[in-house]
Amino acid sequence: MEFETLRIDDAPVDEDLQDAGAVGPELAHLSGVYRRSPRALAWHRPSPDWRLFLLLPPLASRLSLIANPIFAQLTRAWGLNVRFVGVDRDGLAYDFRNLLSDRTLRLLVELLDAGLADDPAMLDTLFASLAGEMLTLLERRHCGWGRHLDVEHRLEPGLPATLFARDTRHPDFLSMLRSALRDDLIDAHFYGRALRSIDTRELDAERRIATLVQRCLDPDTTSRLLDTGAGLHLGCYNWLLLGGRHAPARAHVLRRLPWLATFLAESLVPADAALLSPGAEDWDDGTAGAGDAAAEVDAPPRPPQARTLDLRAIAARSASAHSLHWTGVLRRAIDAGQDRHVIEALAQRFAVGDNLIRRLWREAPAALGQPPTWHLRQVLRQLDALPERDWPRSDAHWRALLARAVPAEAH
Repeated sequence: MEFETLRIDDAPVDEDLQDAGAVGPELAHLSGVYRRSPRALAWHRPSPDWRLFLLLPPLASRLSLIANPIFAQLTRAWGLNVRFVGVDRDGLAYDFRNLLSDRTLRLLVELLDAGLADDPAMLDTLFASLAGEMLTLLERRHCGWGRHLDVEHRLEPGLPATLFARDTRHPDFLSMLRSALRDDLIDAHFYGRALRSIDTRELDAERRIATLVQRCLDPDTTSRLLDTGAGLHLGCYNWLLLGGRHAPARAHVLRRLPWLATFLAESLVPADAALLSPGAEDWDDGTAGAGDAAAEVDAPPRPPQARTLDLRAIAARSASAHSLHWTGVLRRAIDAGQDRHVIEALAQRFAVGDNLIRRLWREAPAALGQPPTWHLRQVLRQLDALPERDWPRSDAHWRALLARAVPAEAH
């Protein structure tokens, strides 16, 4: 097992940002935290079953407050922005956010507070926690791994649903930087210089992390995914990898309908995972990992827990009998390589005309992007209601259509 810490590079602006006499003590402190905080903690081959564990912590600018037991809820709220990705020995990518326990989050806070590079003992403690609460739990629930397959994230920085969400990574630092500009502690030129430095260094770190993950993925599947034009969507990658001999047929559909990438991943990966992991429904959803790992291992299997209210799934109508039926038909049509039946199944799934799907199949407008599943239904219905001569003809028209098609559940 090898451990690696990925940080941002130093920049000339750091010295000015940490000058308390020039920018104020609060901004100077947050600038130091921003520069020293790791962007990712990577464990290479933590066990024979896993190629990579990758943990992406947000900027911990209030560690002293978060670490106080009185504010345990703050630790959990901070932990909601942690990303924990795993790649198994077969190359499948997983999202393990739901399995991060309170104890692991507390250890992570303590480790960051102590200074990662200066305290290797804390690093050993954190990995022991991850090993005890993740590897043991996953080994016991081997049949339930499929429910944690990543269907959401992308490896490209700056895109929707990217693995690197900057808005939740360092909000305090950016807020203090804006406050310093309003209070005339810094001028507009210095503010712009700081923002450019942040963008450049964050982008470089994100690319290094993405490369690290990509090296652990199956190269043939990654190449096939890139050829489709859908980008490095981990959900679509898992879908192609799970396809086996059906992967070429799946890649063909994804190449013709790249705007469906998110829908295909969210709808069809769970179906494949259920076939690969029979009996997974006998386990809970993994959120019980917040307790003691040892007690979890010794405890008998528990019945499934009640699902939380998911407005995105409600807006997508993904759990209705109609949607489930036509999603199954779509899956079989794709794997059979029957384009006509794929088009018909999609039209039925979204309750739109076949001709709409045929036109999108032929044209695949890039400006449509890859709407999330909860948004896609309304987008297609808006398009279906338009005469062909009134279809969007520019990127601005497509953006206006996407803005109008937000479902009521999102308001």
